[in-house]
Amino acid sequence: MKTGWMALLAAAGLMMASMGHAGKDANGLQPGKPISQRFNGDPSPHYFNGRWYLYATDDGSNSGTYWDSTSWRLYTSTNLVDWRDDGAFLDVKTFKWARADAKAWAPEAIERDGRYYFYAPIGGDKIGVAVADHPQGPFRDARTDALVDKARDANAGAEPIDPAIFVDGDGQAYLYFGTRVPKVVRLKKDMIHTDGPIMDVAITGFPSGDAKKKYGEAPFLHAHEGLYYFSFSTGWPGQIVYGTAKLPMGPFAYRGVILDYLPISTNHQAIVEQGGRSWLFYHDNLLPGGGDHRRSITIAPLSYAKDGTILPVKRVAPE
Repeated sequence: MKTGWMALLAAAGLMMASMGHAGKDANGLQPGKPISQRFNGDPSPHYFNGRWYLYATDDGSNSGTYWDSTSWRLYTSTNLVDWRDDGAFLDVKTFKWARADAKAWAPEAIERDGRYYFYAPIGGDKIGVAVADHPQGPFRDARTDALVDKARDANAGAEPIDPAIFVDGDGQAYLYFGTRVPKVVRLKKDMIHTDGPIMDVAITGFPSGDAKKKYGEAPFLHAHEGLYYFSFSTGWPGQIVYGTAKLPMGPFAYRGVILDYLPISTNHQAIVEQGGRSWLFYHDNLLPGGGDHRRSITIAPLSYAKDGTILPVKRVAPE
């Protein structure tokens, strides 16, 4: 037990040593600083061809009383510090089978074999997939119907939203999604067709003394030093917690909290490893006039203890 705590403290010390005087890290990144003065949420960050691309829900175009925007927004950067707003690059109207006023929620993207795939939860009951030759588009519908459809597909769950893509070292791609019960389905190599049944993701070992520790939404999978880390939000409001497994489909053993409750109703994360460092992307209430439906994406460094435990990330409030 003592050894575990010493490892945690040592790793925390390393993380603090990497931070500068104004809360900035060695790269100039300032946790708690929004990437844009425009409201945005549900980050899907990726490093493509030497540049960062962050696909997001466009809170700047919603009603302010609900997450009812109908387009997604793209932000790009070369250094994680300075972000350019590249505008609304895709609208639900791209998908002819979708209602023109369907809600455009938390997106995902992936590159494979030189093509870029965008996974779009539409209207709360379907997930579409679009494809492009460049990460900024133009994207076109890769199918003539939804990739996942609540009305069509067995075990799609109450709300097939929040898609997250993981491609394992053997080339197998997985799609994670869903609220209240996490789902996973294998994808074919073409990235636009499922390969087998939709399955529930099992998470074991939740603390019995905390009824709030349960899966809510925002599934995300990443790998680190031979382990698969499944992170998610516990609800509304929720913590970002995680479990680990030796296989990408689990079952995942609960390990702890990454990010505590925020002063908004949702919590949504992504974890990216690049250049030997790890980053946590999430949204928070950071701008004047912000709140539950007007969120702001920010970035924080993420570190691990020697035993593979993720060190909790402390929220940095806006100045």
